[in-house]
Amino acid sequence: MMNSRGGECKGCRDDYRVTDEQIDRILSAPMFQSDICVPDEVYERRLAECGNCPKFQYGTTCTVCGCFVRIAAKYKDRACPKAGDSRWAKHVS
Repeated sequence: MMNSRGGECKGCRDDYRVTDEQIDRILSAPMFQSDICVPDEVYERRLAECGNCPKFQYGTTCTVCGCFVRIAAKYKDRACPKAGDSRWAKHVS
């Protein structure tokens, strides 16, 4: 993906790639086991929706907002950033 200055964004370069193991380590933090996160079934639905989206890149990143999908999808207060075609909303419990 190119940035507005014509260069490749740093998240697309191999030396900045985040591995599944790194994301797993982040998701194992206590904050991701708290009430700020969606229940597992909501999380799995969100991941499935993102996995079917053309803006999902490298199995980790949303090219609309630049987030790591597996992390962003955990938060209750997050919604899909794709304008006009949002795939999931904030979770109200």
